[in-house]
Order: sequence, then C-alpha cells, then structure tokens
Amino acid sequence: MSSKRLLRIDGFPRIEVRTNARARRVRVHILPEGFTVVVPPRTSIVDVIEVMNSHRDVFLDSYEKVKKKPIAPGFSIDAPCFKLSVVEGEGVVFRLRIVDDKAVVYCPTDADYDNAKTQMLLKNTIVRAMKRQAELLLPPLLKEWADRYDFHYRKVKINGARRRWGSCTSAGTINLSCYLLTLPSELIDYVLLHELCHTRHMNHSSDFYALLNKVTDGNSDALNKQLKNYKPSF
Repeated sequence: MSSKRLLRIDGFPRIEVRTNARARRVRVHILPEGFTVVVPPRTSIVDVIEVMNSHRDVFLDSYEKVKKKPIAPGFSIDAPCFKLSVVEGEGVVFRLRIVDDKAVVYCPTDADYDNAKTQMLLKNTIVRAMKRQAELLLPPLLKEWADRYDFHYRKVKINGARRRWGSCTSAGTINLSCYLLTLPSELIDYVLLHELCHTRHMNHSSDFYALLNKVTDGNSDALNKQLKNYKPSF
C-alpha cells in the first residue's frame, strides 16, 4: 500500500511525497515536473523538509538541468505520425493552422512564455492539434489491425489522457490517447493490438499475453519494454 500527498517548501517546485511500506529510507527522485519523495511509513513531514533543505542547492541545481522548458517559438514535435512547430506570428492571438500536413502554432509577438496561462493555452492548442490528427489516423489503423486478426469492437474514442495510452471497456469501446502520436509507429501498433486483445480477454491473464504475443509475431515482451522506457517529446 502507498499514499500520496503534496508538500510545499519555499523555493522548491512541486514536491509529491509517497509513503511506501517497502521503503527503508527516504529517496528523492528529481523529475522534469518536480520532486517525488518516497518515504517509509511513519516518516514525518518535518523529516522530509529537513532532507530537502539539507541538500537544497544540490537538488535545485539538478532540477534546473532536467526541468521542462517553457513552450515557445522554436519548440517542435517531430514524431513519425505527428509533426508540429511553434513559431512567432504577426497577429495578437494564438492561431493553429495545418500547413503541408504539419501543425503550426502561431504566437503573438508580445506573448509572455513564462506566464502559466500562456503555457496552458499553448499546451491545450497542441493537444487539440494532436486530437485532430489522431481522429484521422488512429480509427482506420485500429480497424486495419482488427480486420487482419478478426477482432471485433463496438466503437473507438480519442481522448487526451496523458498517463494511459489506451483502454478497452467490457462493452467493446476502445479508448485511445492522442498522445499515442508521439510514439514510434511500431509502438502505436503495439498499443492498438494490446487493446484489441482485450476484446477477447478482459484481463492480463496468460491467455491474454499468449494472444498478444501471437499477433505481435512473438515481440510483445520487447515492445512492452520499449513502451515503458519511452519518453515522449511532449
């Protein structure tokens, strides 16, 4: 069992404290979005604050090297199935256009890229562009794989989930994240096949994995490992 809670310390970005029954000591993980601190049960917040402050300079220096950079002109996504660039425009509003199958976000000349609202607007615009492309690409690709291996599903939905590539309901609805477009094409295919296999086995049983391994030509373990280790560009 584990629990999570957020901790605020002046000068630090987001800190998430996770209590884990198997932890034997305090462990600090430095991530682009902030810090994750894993602690044993009954560790006090005072102890966590002391650890963070005692190594403050080292932690913050390390965070500066890995933290997410603001989205600004020059930002781009160059995935096989989705290409996008952020450029400076001439208008007074943010605009999204598709130019030669590439999404282009035009920014106002006076945009403040350190502003949280600006960053949220840019992220939402990029996700909107990904959803638009995903709705064109993923349903036909899913159908192609389903027809090849005689899978049957009721419908497919595209969403903006960031922590789950896909899911399949007992009613036969397959949900796919638009973030799939940031993956290499072979991993997109793997996720689609994974969800299609759930139309026959609504679990992760040995039968499910045997089927998944069959439709991926014996490469399911290798593809799953690649997917877990993959870090999308956005």
